[in-house]
Amino acid sequence: MDETMPPLAAGTPGPGEAAPPAPEAAPDLLAQLLDLAGAGGPVLLILLGLSLVGVTLVLIKAGQLIRLRLWDRRPLRAALAAWREGRRNEAVAALDGVPHPVAGPLAYAMAETARGDTADAAIREEVERRGEAVLEDLRGQQRPLEIIAGISPLLGLLGTVLGMIEAFRQLERAGAAADPAILSGGIWEALLTTAAGLAIAVPAVIAVQVLDRLVDRVRHELGDAVTRVFTQAGQRAGPAGAATAPAREVGRAA
Repeated sequence: MDETMPPLAAGTPGPGEAAPPAPEAAPDLLAQLLDLAGAGGPVLLILLGLSLVGVTLVLIKAGQLIRLRLWDRRPLRAALAAWREGRRNEAVAALDGVPHPVAGPLAYAMAETARGDTADAAIREEVERRGEAVLEDLRGQQRPLEIIAGISPLLGLLGTVLGMIEAFRQLERAGAAADPAILSGGIWEALLTTAAGLAIAVPAVIAVQVLDRLVDRVRHELGDAVTRVFTQAGQRAGPAGAATAPAREVGRAA
């Protein structure tokens, strides 16, 4: 009797070894989502599209905030400290290349005030114009998020109402042989759109509130920093200082 045995193929269980359990089929998440979208009707498809738009806008704003480094206020504090100590050129240089939205208008206010040939009122107006441009850039893509946050619950409610109408129509067609399962099935399918609308609206509202707070904070920082530039500028030497003294008083009065 030949005791030699052919070599086992790779992965083949040997004698006494239990065969590995067959992997269970993973649930097809995409198929489930498509089934839910079909059950919710066209309104649910619109809501899914709005959710994709909202996520894209949030990612764009997150990238913008990271690029501007809103949390890093050290260059602004260093420039204001140098300005307060009379090191004006150093203060302006400290803001060179700083991505923070306050840095540009603040550097302009410092440079023009240090040069001394422009009235304070004119400097304030130009700083206000540049500041509004900065704030408008920060508010970019925020309005679409507000629209998504506002219309998503309404679209969800619309889908639910349409679904309920369809469920009762089917119940009416069934007549005396009506099955309560028809009504219950139509109700849960109709409620899908309401749940989807709320699930989209809640994160959108949070994102809008966070962005509003950031814009308000930048506005406050800009106004505070520019006011420090003028209140800590001191007397300007030479004829330029005398010529612009009345303008400085007008700027303070404004």
